[in-house]
Amino acid sequence: MKNLFKFFSSLKLTVVLLAFSMALIFFGTLAQVDTGIWKTQKDYFESFLVIYSVPQQAALYDYLHWLHIPLPGGYALGGLLFINLIAAHITRFKMTWKKSGIFMVHFGLILLLLGELMTDLLSVESQMPVDEGGRSNYSQAFRQNELVLIDRSHPDHDTIHAIPSKLLKAGKTIEVPDSPLSIRTVSYYPNAEIGRATNGKAVKSPATQGAAVKMGIIVNPKEEVFAENTINTATAYVEVLGPDGSLGIWLVSNVIDDRFPPQMVSLGDQSWEIALRFTRHYYPFEVELIDFKHDKYPGTEIPFNYSSEVKVHHNDSSKNQKALIYMNHPLRYEGLTFFQASFANNDKTSIFQVVRNPGWVLPYISVLLMGLGMIVQFGIHFFKFLDKQSSK
Repeated sequence: MKNLFKFFSSLKLTVVLLAFSMALIFFGTLAQVDTGIWKTQKDYFESFLVIYSVPQQAALYDYLHWLHIPLPGGYALGGLLFINLIAAHITRFKMTWKKSGIFMVHFGLILLLLGELMTDLLSVESQMPVDEGGRSNYSQAFRQNELVLIDRSHPDHDTIHAIPSKLLKAGKTIEVPDSPLSIRTVSYYPNAEIGRATNGKAVKSPATQGAAVKMGIIVNPKEEVFAENTINTATAYVEVLGPDGSLGIWLVSNVIDDRFPPQMVSLGDQSWEIALRFTRHYYPFEVELIDFKHDKYPGTEIPFNYSSEVKVHHNDSSKNQKALIYMNHPLRYEGLTFFQASFANNDKTSIFQVVRNPGWVLPYISVLLMGLGMIVQFGIHFFKFLDKQSSK
């Protein structure tokens, strides 16, 4: 046990882990050029092991295609650095006034590591487009999709049954809670190109109901992409099963949206709309966009400011709030942070980045602690130096 503590508390281990961290950042930066920020973050910094390979687009790919470099991922390095820091305190440091600044700095580092872990595991990001004069009570995650069955029979509200797309595995059957239906996935494509068959061309499709049959839609699977500002066309063929057997096979896709007539599943006197859409997060309030401004430098098309004047209408009217959202000045409300992200529709639509991050305050506390710790440690040595000078 003593040797184990000695190994994990070693300064040499700290240096090795920091060197691997620098290498991970370097190769992650190279990978980002081809795979984008989102996938690079998942592959390199939210993993325990990653293998870097020279991309096909690289100039030296013909000579280095055989090169594969294994690296510890961000979770492995962060976890080991956390253990290293704790072990070092247990074996080498004693809590004294003279080292209080060091303890504050190290505790700040621990909080920083824990805050990053909480952000990776618990944070949720989505977008909320709102038209001027309009309102929205939900945001959408454009990297995740869900299969929904919507019961619109109630006059005051819709009942939505949502199945995350990660559960749509070919051949797998999922029961829809609080309904007599089950869903069997015939096939699922994370990205595909869909279109109508040309005249006279036979359509090969397993679909027996819905838009695919009525409009002659065909599906061509494509490789999933992760570049910024690109969206994958998630598509699936799903069979709806009732108590007495199959009700048909539908083609669903996140591009078959409100522009198309709803695809309906009927069983007796009940009916449900079936759709594959971007994952939605509903809230007990509505965000109204009062005014959006897109200011540019005079005589140019270069923007220098985006701002949105909004009003939040909560189910509890005492929580209603007005705010101006602009760069570096988000709205924090009900545990959510609304950032000004983009715009559309000829400056008539504002797009907010909506982030739920329970650990958002930890980095601020950690930086404050580390800064205060450095001031305390410097002050102790400074006053000790002054005391020695005065005693001469």
